[in-house]
Amino acid sequence: MDVLQLDVSGRPQAWLSARDAALLYATDEVAWTIGDPFTVLRGGIQRHSGLPSRLPLHPIVAVRGSIPNRAWRQEPALSNPKLFARDRHLCAYCGQHFPYDALTREHIVPTSRGGRDSWRNCITACRNCNGRKGNRTLDELNWSLYYLPYVPSLHEDMILRGRRILVDQMDFLLASVPPHSRLHQALS
Repeated sequence: MDVLQLDVSGRPQAWLSARDAALLYATDEVAWTIGDPFTVLRGGIQRHSGLPSRLPLHPIVAVRGSIPNRAWRQEPALSNPKLFARDRHLCAYCGQHFPYDALTREHIVPTSRGGRDSWRNCITACRNCNGRKGNRTLDELNWSLYYLPYVPSLHEDMILRGRRILVDQMDFLLASVPPHSRLHQALS
């Protein structure tokens, strides 16, 4: 299981391995935690006390330090796994659910016609619909979308990364996901 790292103001920053989280604890960079420890790392015998060393890890840790403003304003990176998860593996053209390997990243406005490779111009499509659409626009085909694309928030992006998320972590992230989000509706 991974640890959710926050900045000191509570904004998600990264998913950390237990080893990386232990380094934050060892270097006194953890400002505060949320949730009960979900695992305990065990080490050698302490020289002074003779007791085995134990390091309980919390599911969410906030790290000390300054908060970079530009990081909060950036759009999450677009990837097929996150796009397909955002769209719940549903083809935006035919409305059917498909397994991951039967889906494609589809540009609503084709890139060859000036469309951007962005969250607002990309949707999930099955291979058949993507091939039928080709290089044409929705207006040319008289097609409509089953859902509208959107840019995921930072909290949604942390969920979309496809990790096994603990209950404390999911509760924390979902608390900041807009209620109208398809992701919130799918997980609630």
